[in-house]
Amino acid sequence: MLPAIVPPFLAAYPEIRLEVTAEESFVDVLAAGCDAGIRYEEKLEQDMVAVPIGPRVQRFAAAAAPSYLDRRGRPKQPRELLDHACLRTRFSSGTMPPWEFERDGELVRIDPTGPLRVSIPGAIDLAIEAAVAGSGILYHFEDWLRPHLDSGQLEPVLESWWPRFSGPFLYYPGRRLVPAPLRAFVDFIKAMAGERKRNAPSRVR
Repeated sequence: MLPAIVPPFLAAYPEIRLEVTAEESFVDVLAAGCDAGIRYEEKLEQDMVAVPIGPRVQRFAAAAAPSYLDRRGRPKQPRELLDHACLRTRFSSGTMPPWEFERDGELVRIDPTGPLRVSIPGAIDLAIEAAVAGSGILYHFEDWLRPHLDSGQLEPVLESWWPRFSGPFLYYPGRRLVPAPLRAFVDFIKAMAGERKRNAPSRVR
């Protein structure tokens, strides 16, 4: 999301200085001295202006190296992951979110084990590299895994079970004057979204 937005924005507005901070916990953006934040819809505060940012539909994905799956087998349903080497992610608080899968109205949550745990977001690259090397199955945002899926380094696991969720929003207080740099960033995001719509392939039924 941000890696696709920030470089062209900075190129278009070289006079603007952009500072990005990643926090695991929910913070008051005003108290933290920030002009805006990014959250998913269910976490948005009611008195904020929300602007869609990034893909509007996202998925969590499970994937592993073909060599691992050739060696250990390809799971047919989520509970079979309990018999696999799974690469887990956890927050700095120590909380490890369960792996969720959904299909035809059935929701399955599992808490698998494996040889590696990494903190997110800081060490997620290590987990991806371990998955590519054949160490086990990884569960993470599809967008983060997509380059490795497209290259064939990783193979989708249980793709028909990958859960979908709405994309994030840039949000900021609506009760105060919007700083000029933030207004430029918001307008840039909206322009990018419009360009994506124009370039999207049309579908004919």
